[in-house]
Amino acid sequence: MKTVLLATRNRGKLRELVALLAAAGIPCESLAEHPEVGAVEETGATFDENARLKAAAAARASGLFALGEDSGLEVDALEGAPGVRSARYAGAHGDDAANNAALMAALAGRSDRRARYRCALALARPDGAIVATTNGSCEGFITDIPRGSGGFGYDPYFIPEGRHLTMAELTPAEKAELSHRGRAAHAMRPLLALHLG
Repeated sequence: MKTVLLATRNRGKLRELVALLAAAGIPCESLAEHPEVGAVEETGATFDENARLKAAAAARASGLFALGEDSGLEVDALEGAPGVRSARYAGAHGDDAANNAALMAALAGRSDRRARYRCALALARPDGAIVATTNGSCEGFITDIPRGSGGFGYDPYFIPEGRHLTMAELTPAEKAELSHRGRAAHAMRPLLALHLG
């Protein structure tokens, strides 16, 4: 089976994707092994568009099949924000503490805490053409008090529907089973096997 390049520099996402794909015997490489792949500006209006941009750019630069990922949090009371700007909601990219503080400030005084995590995956062949896409979501709500030390991003504040624990309190296996990324990766695994042969 050919190797797939995971087109993300987010260590949390990379760790989860490697585990999710390794469970299906799919060999992965990271961008750390491919300095020829430059940064990709996330100019898409949707998670799907950004996942496609990342996959196509990484595939063309590396000559490998590449899997692009984009994901984030949508909060009903904030009209879907932070959405595609989840990683840079407070301004700086990837500052989890600042992003969570901005989320709490935006939700102050609001009783509607319904939210969902969304994830889009896109697979590009070496010429950059997108050959498969999948999506996953996880419904839940936002709590006021952060709990747990696992996960990353908004996980300490996000409680999946039907659960009492935050994403950050779940074991990696529990999170993989019900998370947006786990669901998108589960749907992508047979497509990866088909294209990577």
